Amino acid sequence: MPKHATPLPQIRAFREGDLDSIVELSLLAWEPVFVSFEHILGKTIFDLMYRPDWRSAQASAVRANCLNTEAETYVVTDNDRVVGFAVLMQDQAASQGIVDMIAVHPDHQRRGHARRLMEFAIRHFQNAGLSLINVGTGGDPGHAPARALYEAVGFVGLPVQGYYLATER
Repeated sequence: MPKHATPLPQIRAFREGDLDSIVELSLLAWEPVFVSFEHILGKTIFDLMYRPDWRSAQASAVRANCLNTEAETYVVTDNDRVVGFAVLMQDQAASQGIVDMIAVHPDHQRRGHARRLMEFAIRHFQNAGLSLINVGTGGDPGHAPARALYEAVGFVGLPVQGYYLATER
């Protein structure tokens, strides 16, 4: 490759050295979701759900999912920098693939990275012989871009509602 050529975005398997970049980009990418959740739920319920705070809770969840030995994590790199990730799981008994988490750094959104990750996941699960693929998301405004992506690559949404009530007042 000529010295002036920019490497194309690549999808590769997760390496432990990617973890801090993944956590950082996920918090930036999902901030609009948590802002939306707090607006919908109100501060009391939101704070009860995401103790001690949403950033700590989400960082812990991302770390746990990326290091889960029953999951496979893939990253998308741009100029050799991790700019997005997806955590994939398989339920062989149900012949189902699950996109457990997916996010792209806000500075790299709208460049096709999330679509590449989703198309990669679809091929990955098809190659594994799975019959069905599931990805979950919210119906709130913060998740609108995710819903648009999933529908664009062929997923069909099923509306589901979750209800919460704070008993601590």
